[in-house]
Amino acid sequence: MSESIISTEASRGTAGDRAAEPTQRSFSDRITAFAADLWWTGRPEAHQLWQDLDPLLYDDVDHNPGAMIAEGALEKMPKGWKARAEKLLAQYAERLAAPFRKDVPQTAYMCMEYGLHESVPIYSGGLGMLAGDHLRSAADLDLPLVAVGFLWREGYFRQVIRDGQQGAAFCPRNADRLPVRPVLDTNGEPIVVHAPNGSSTIAVRAWEARLAKVRLLLLDTDLNENAQEIRDLTGRLYGGDSRTRLLQEVVLGIGGARMLRAAGLEPEVYHLNEGHAAFVTLELWARGLAEGLKPSVAWRRVSERCVFTTHTPVPAGHDRFHWHLVDPVLGAWRHRLGLPPGAFMDRGREVPGDVDEALCMTVLGMRGSREINGVSKLHGEVTREMWQRLPMVEQVTSVTNGVHPGAWLTPETKALWDRHLPGWEAELSNPEFWKALKKVSPKAILRARDARRKRLVKDIRQRVGRKVLDPKRLTIGFARRFATYKRGDLLFADPDRLERLLDQGVQVVYAGKAHPADRLGQAIISNILSFVRQPRFRDRIVFLSDYDMAIGRLLTGCCDVWLNNPRRPREASGTSGQKAAMNGNLNLSILDGWWPEAFDGDNGWAIENGRAPEFVEEDATIPELDDADALGLYKILEESVVPAFANNARWAEMSAHAMATCAPVFNTHRMVEDYARDLYSTESGR
Repeated sequence: MSESIISTEASRGTAGDRAAEPTQRSFSDRITAFAADLWWTGRPEAHQLWQDLDPLLYDDVDHNPGAMIAEGALEKMPKGWKARAEKLLAQYAERLAAPFRKDVPQTAYMCMEYGLHESVPIYSGGLGMLAGDHLRSAADLDLPLVAVGFLWREGYFRQVIRDGQQGAAFCPRNADRLPVRPVLDTNGEPIVVHAPNGSSTIAVRAWEARLAKVRLLLLDTDLNENAQEIRDLTGRLYGGDSRTRLLQEVVLGIGGARMLRAAGLEPEVYHLNEGHAAFVTLELWARGLAEGLKPSVAWRRVSERCVFTTHTPVPAGHDRFHWHLVDPVLGAWRHRLGLPPGAFMDRGREVPGDVDEALCMTVLGMRGSREINGVSKLHGEVTREMWQRLPMVEQVTSVTNGVHPGAWLTPETKALWDRHLPGWEAELSNPEFWKALKKVSPKAILRARDARRKRLVKDIRQRVGRKVLDPKRLTIGFARRFATYKRGDLLFADPDRLERLLDQGVQVVYAGKAHPADRLGQAIISNILSFVRQPRFRDRIVFLSDYDMAIGRLLTGCCDVWLNNPRRPREASGTSGQKAAMNGNLNLSILDGWWPEAFDGDNGWAIENGRAPEFVEEDATIPELDDADALGLYKILEESVVPAFANNARWAEMSAHAMATCAPVFNTHRMVEDYARDLYSTESGR
């Protein structure tokens, strides 16, 4: 355990100090430190490096390179492996030595979940994937950013399929097996802060993960001084009832802000990534009141320091807590601050003073921020409509999401880019540079495509234990959270028509989870599984269980067509399609989220559709819309997708065009630069 301990003072050492270490340390020490720094997760060659060290052990330890090294994997390095590792170590040392940018204020990024790697299961879906890629790009761009989240001991859940039904299993993980270190004070003791909980408090400690110079503080309430109910708060991601969620968000917002200060960090800007983190505003308000400021003046100072990103146009996705839940937790703290009853509630109400209205975390975040954004242009429009009763709604802008190329690029695509686009890393957000892809020979494009699909089929056969799929067939992928609005089973609307498509050389791969409490989402999975078991679909349609980042990388990177068919405009952005397009795979999607900004008629296909009512519940069915979208989906598959796949020249042209138009625009380097310039900069406030 002692090897994992660092003090907060040591962790704040200069980039130069940390970069000097490698020249004085053994290869074993340097590669061990590299394995413990999640910066490597943004490098496709690093993923391959760890797998090649010992493929069987790599799978046995859930792709955890630190665990591989601890079990002696370095004792039998394959030939040439050390030289490959040294190249990555040199890149890593260069990243550590680079100074922080001075044109961006120090920013605290607050989020409930982070998708960094499958071996660090503190994520559930798109929000976490986006947050993980945000940190990766911040590290690559030398932004002075620190992040705060949770060390979820049991993660989200492991999906188990039995008798055609989804089951949930939870596997506690010991921090000693994760690439994290306890955050300690100058005396070598764990830093512990306390968040309010009625007449008592919640004790919170933190663990630190690293992405080069970016620090991620992961909060943990599993302390002896807490009651078991409180210790369990950081057990399961998105588990428990409304009270559990309220307490978790108190820990994230209030406890997280206090942990930053206790660790010697005073961010100039707080980025509240979704409403889960909105209680940061109350903590900053309390600090202003403690300095003697009037409540209105102290609140204005809060809004000068916070920016807020909302990620969902679905009403159920915005947490709301009624007075009977909030007051027992925060009432005593509010009273000590000298604020009247309802002061906290009103900051989160669309109509302040309406005692029957709940506190909405999205409203709290919006009221307490100088900048507010949706995550695509369409989502920005929907957000302004959704919250039109709020006076600050007109300031809602949009920063369209992206993906980190190194984290999601397949080896085959990277080899293609390295050969035909030398220096692409430095030109990542330059659309003119990427036009050179049009000059790449169709054979090279198709060779990469076929190699990706061949690897996909091989991997899937190993996972399911039998010969399924065909490495030469047109492969459609669908993998995501099984919320009802995403309509995971839309492709089965007409089973006979789907069967005829399969007979024309099509095959389909599904993966994804529904929340354990989402019975309707689980029913969609069960419906798909019932079709998968039918003889006419068996082995031509496959459902991969226990969806995680490894499966996500495999499917987005290697399926020929990426299917996305939500009820428009329910999809705020959607990043899985961006990962597919970056690898030259073609999107077949409803014009929702990011796709209206990207689609140009030649880089994929759009399912022309109507617009669902914005504010009906997530699980509402809209038969007319669903029927029309299903017909549109079948028509495009039959008349456009299948013929294009049969025409190698056309497919290669569309694939190259998808990469050229999507890769330089829908990446997180561009996205993070947008945030730094338009939201983080203190000059950007209105």
